[in-house]
Amino acid sequence: MNIYVGNLNYDVTDTMLKETFSNFGEVSEANVISDRVTGRSKGFGFVEMPDRDEAQQAMTALNGSELMGRTMKVNEAKPRNDRW
Repeated sequence: MNIYVGNLNYDVTDTMLKETFSNFGEVSEANVISDRVTGRSKGFGFVEMPDRDEAQQAMTALNGSELMGRTMKVNEAKPRNDRW
């Protein structure tokens, strides 16, 4: 399951995101999205968890929780073409 993670502190790294979600199960990928020009974090990212139940537990537990002083917004990612 692909999970959207928003309102991230700009200093959060891929590794930190992966470690946070791995408390709930296997994380196959964790990416903080960066601006292509500046390389600075855009304040959101995506986490891929293969087990849907573990992903649901992570979303429930982490939505509204704090990471590095910011309250995360966590939910199931929408397919790219549904975002517009």
